[in-house]
Amino acid sequence: MSPYRGSAGRTEEWRHLRVERADGVVTVTLDRPDKLNALTFGAYADLRDLLTELPHHGDTRVLVLAGAGRGFCSGGDVDEIIGATLAMGAGQLLDFTRMTGQVVRAIREAPFPVVAAVHGVAAGAGSVIALACDFRIVERSARFAFLFTKVGLAGADMGAAYLLPRMVGLGHATRLLMLGDTLGAEEADRIGLVSELVDDGTADASAAALAKRLATGPALAYAQTKALLTAELDMPLAAAVEMDATTQALLMTSEDYAEFHAAFTGKRSPNWKGR
Repeated sequence: MSPYRGSAGRTEEWRHLRVERADGVVTVTLDRPDKLNALTFGAYADLRDLLTELPHHGDTRVLVLAGAGRGFCSGGDVDEIIGATLAMGAGQLLDFTRMTGQVVRAIREAPFPVVAAVHGVAAGAGSVIALACDFRIVERSARFAFLFTKVGLAGADMGAAYLLPRMVGLGHATRLLMLGDTLGAEEADRIGLVSELVDDGTADASAAALAKRLATGPALAYAQTKALLTAELDMPLAAAVEMDATTQALLMTSEDYAEFHAAFTGKRSPNWKGR
């Protein structure tokens, strides 16, 4: 993360999200439980701006995305988004759809791990946001639904047609994005969509435990691993191997690499600095 800061300070209040910070972990909770955390224009914009801002301050080691109440996120609000878009022109619609995609890009490009704590429903945009995260901690009764075709839109929304085939394979992705059927947690786990399947009522605690582990780990190594996983998706092997070699050579000059050796020879745990 860059040490250079602009004039703008940290945003202390987010109107459409609940944001909590502790020991390098930022927990963002979608907080419209009465609407199953359906997203509004404001919620999308806050997510986009928060995800853009966090890397600039250099003190976020892990981001956890969660949902209040009975579900993770039911997607775009039917009245406040779908109803409103019917009255928009092409330019306004493109501004909106680009904004939703910027949320997914920001999750993938964030220089720290992002963990989704999924319970209840993750539908539409909620399913894609969870898909974009590095880890998905999913309760056994949770369910996913990439239901864009069911509202008359392409299943290829917010990068879903790029990310999902790479995670679960083209066959499963075609079925999920084309038909928009609900996918239970057990099946999602079987096809590779779930990082960890947990008992009902424990997703938030399990995500917090993983976040704590990640926050106390080698942040620079995590950041580069994430960047390479994304960058190498479309690279030929030779280019990927060269990028790996360059990255490893650079990381061998880091304080964390030297700290591992000092800790190993001193028979103690490493004190990772993220530099």
